[in-house]
Amino acid sequence: MLIIAAGIGAYYNSFQGPFILDDLPYVLENPHIRHLWPIGDALLPSAKSFVEGRPIVNFSLAVNYALGGLAVWGYHVFNLAVHVLAALTLYGIVRRTLLRPGLRERFGASAEWAALAVAVLWTVHPLQTEAVTYIWQRCESLMGLFYLLSLYGFIRGAESRRSLGWFSLSVAACYLGVGTKEVMVTAPLMVLLYDRAFISGGFREAWTRHWRLYLGLASSWLWLGYLMAGFHNRDVGYGWGVTWRGYALTECPAVVQYLRLAVWPHPLIFDYGEYVPIGLLAAAPYALILAVLVTGVLFALKRHPAIGFVGAWFFVILAPTSSVVPIGGSPMAEYRMYLPLAAVVTIAVVGAVALGKRLFHKQQGVVLGCIAGGSVAVLLAFLTIQRNRDYYSALTIWQDTVDKRPDNPRALNNLGNALVQLGRRQEAMGHYEQALRIQPDYAETHNNLGNTLFRLGRTQEAIGHYEQALRINPDLAKAHNNLGNALLQSGKVQEAISHYEQALQIRPDLAEAHNGLGYALLQAGKVPEAIEQDQLALRIKPDYADGYNNLGLALAQQGRLREAMEQWEQALRVNPDLADAHYNLGLALQKRGRFPEAIDHYEQALRIQPDDAEAHCNLGLALEKLGRTQEAISHYEQALRIKPDFTQAQNARARLQASQ
Repeated sequence: MLIIAAGIGAYYNSFQGPFILDDLPYVLENPHIRHLWPIGDALLPSAKSFVEGRPIVNFSLAVNYALGGLAVWGYHVFNLAVHVLAALTLYGIVRRTLLRPGLRERFGASAEWAALAVAVLWTVHPLQTEAVTYIWQRCESLMGLFYLLSLYGFIRGAESRRSLGWFSLSVAACYLGVGTKEVMVTAPLMVLLYDRAFISGGFREAWTRHWRLYLGLASSWLWLGYLMAGFHNRDVGYGWGVTWRGYALTECPAVVQYLRLAVWPHPLIFDYGEYVPIGLLAAAPYALILAVLVTGVLFALKRHPAIGFVGAWFFVILAPTSSVVPIGGSPMAEYRMYLPLAAVVTIAVVGAVALGKRLFHKQQGVVLGCIAGGSVAVLLAFLTIQRNRDYYSALTIWQDTVDKRPDNPRALNNLGNALVQLGRRQEAMGHYEQALRIQPDYAETHNNLGNTLFRLGRTQEAIGHYEQALRINPDLAKAHNNLGNALLQSGKVQEAISHYEQALQIRPDLAEAHNGLGYALLQAGKVPEAIEQDQLALRIKPDYADGYNNLGLALAQQGRLREAMEQWEQALRVNPDLADAHYNLGLALQKRGRFPEAIDHYEQALRIQPDDAEAHCNLGLALEKLGRTQEAISHYEQALRIKPDFTQAQNARARLQASQ
């Protein structure tokens, strides 16, 4: 109960945090979480999807979506539940380990309290916030839970006369972990090291006693190989311009920084930026520190296996991401310390218990230990609560990141995106331009700057940035889609269609490109094809208001006005502030002679988009039908102030003025 209370107390204020960064493609734009059946779509999404290779994470997101749609608090609750379950499992592992022969004599009396201290401190440590509060990084915490369960199942099986059930749990957890994140590849090795250190006494004895278990655990590597085949969407490996030597040098200060943050968690940074090479001299002091620590771990594994295991836990789990296999897009990330932090906390707590036994009498040591441990836990929980506040909005987390890493172009780019969402486009453009000064070949920023210019009506400048983005990265599907939008507005329908089609070749599940292609085909007079594309967009993204609006337009072109009105009504159920849907529905109601209802929708459209000349003009026509002449003239005049050469409004105003 204390562990559960600690988790809730530290993270109660994390539930309001919005979707940020990778949450956007993995959750908001992920069509593979929209339904749980057929289960294969949720468990094995297409090879070109963002969630390739991590079916268990995708399935967990699909469960979240089935239970609460895109209500963000539900995703946070799930993440916290995973974290608390992992903490409870860690408690069980530490407690049972301290009760093993060889440790029981020294720590048996304090095993429960020491395990509790480890679990609580690990739970509330602010270094964990990125793995818990950042929704997509449930892939780290969920993998961590399966990792701990795999070890816990082994421990229980080794202690039980009926080991099959527990060993089966260990293997099943290993398979689930492999389907969650690739770091799980090290779990069989850590189980073997635990067996050798605490149970069997040697590698040969461990293999002899538990070889069937190890074959089961190792077989998960075949499953991992299958899942990793054909990765497309992660900048991992040697084909990204990063050498293993360069990456290894970069990771030396990163790993030392992880250790420092475990002891002194400040400053915490959401995004450290992409790979930047450093020289041998700059890396040398950190490499020396790590060499000493690794040598100590190897020595301890031979002479003091219990201490060696804890040290190995830290380095082995970090090895897949912090050694020689480059992760160019994110060479350092705090969430990678999710499991390794347990080693640091365990060493600190067990070391403190051992020291206390030497310095104090039993009762005195217990009291002092409770006070010290409780004080540290409260302090860490307070820091975690404070850190969660940085996640309250996309603006706060990215502003915090830019303040700490002003030379990080990705942070500047995402701060710009957050400002755009708030309507602060001029400020956003400044951050985009700063990002491009630091990294001129940043395709995403060119695309985002193009979007901002497009919304400001600077279409030709926007087209230039979209084209630059595509010169840098021809496979950037969103840039093709956005360029299609800009070309379509410029009247270049066939060129727009070409870019929409290219976007869909890269990402067949991009609903916005299907929708844009549908509208372009409608402009080209290909109404049946337009309807097909609109329907595809809505199958991928059922809550897509613009998709319903465009499908309504295509149906209206075929004379199916009743069906078109149903689509516009559905668009407004999804997004009551979609001005185009209000306008289109008003126009349809006006055609049917339902003028009061049409007037209501025109007024709604103008409330949202006051400078729509067509809406003013048609509202005037509807008011004129009801005899409200002065109001009609007023709206015709407003239409002409917005669009002075608007012939229909000019004629309507002249007609009414002549009749008066």
